[in-house]
Amino acid sequence: MKFTKMHGLGNDYVYVNCFEEKIDNPQAVARFVSDRHFGIGSDGLIMINPSKTADFEMEMYNADGSRGEMCGNGIRCVAKYVYDYGLTDKTQISVETLGGIKYLDLTVEDGKVSLVKVDMGKPELEADLIPIISEREQVIDEPIEVDGKEYHMTGVSMGNPHAVIYVDDVKGLDLEKIGPKFENHERFPKRINTEFVHCIDRQTVEMRVWERGSGETLACGTGACAVAVSSILNNLTDTQVTVKLLGGDLQIEWDREKDRVFMTGPATVVFDGVIDITEIKE
Repeated sequence: MKFTKMHGLGNDYVYVNCFEEKIDNPQAVARFVSDRHFGIGSDGLIMINPSKTADFEMEMYNADGSRGEMCGNGIRCVAKYVYDYGLTDKTQISVETLGGIKYLDLTVEDGKVSLVKVDMGKPELEADLIPIISEREQVIDEPIEVDGKEYHMTGVSMGNPHAVIYVDDVKGLDLEKIGPKFENHERFPKRINTEFVHCIDRQTVEMRVWERGSGETLACGTGACAVAVSSILNNLTDTQVTVKLLGGDLQIEWDREKDRVFMTGPATVVFDGVIDITEIKE
């Protein structure tokens, strides 16, 4: 199987052009290629497929083999792949995901994509549709007890579910301990991606993320969008926010009039390769 390893701000995936390749057992392949000791090493597997409703389809799997609805860093890399590798010559494309069709604007320099702006769509705030178990219609600054401690969360879906938690210090968090307890908490029927956030000023926040199915990653595009929406809802920031992640910065804008979130950031090719997947078992 031919593949390309790419990353968006360190959130890395193995990308496969499924116009040419065929993967019969993507869950098992995702687990294998994601292994950083015995595989390629990544946060998951992304298959670039033909689509009947958009220019391309992004089919993504987390490092544990579970299917993911959407990945903001991943979709920017899909855009770079399809342009740089000659699958399209358009600088405006659409990509089908389980979280809906997304529309992307590509900035090209010297024949290569350097920056991608993604229309991430409308943020979903209704608790039942995120989903988060709550007595309220929306989960905004709502208490939640995790491991004997009370936190306050704001729930947002950007095609996948997020719980945003504000803390005084993101650097000192023991995320390996607390992350799984949020992810598997009984109030999250489909598990959850959790962002731990510190507001620096009204234009800037910093975050760390525990991703459902992958653990802590260096960046999460949908998570950065959820953080921006949450911060605006809680009147902590303005409508344009720089989100500082471990892997770098993303620019997020929530157009309240159109109720759409826009994310702008880079995408990077690490290397191309070939790997034998014929012996991978389910």
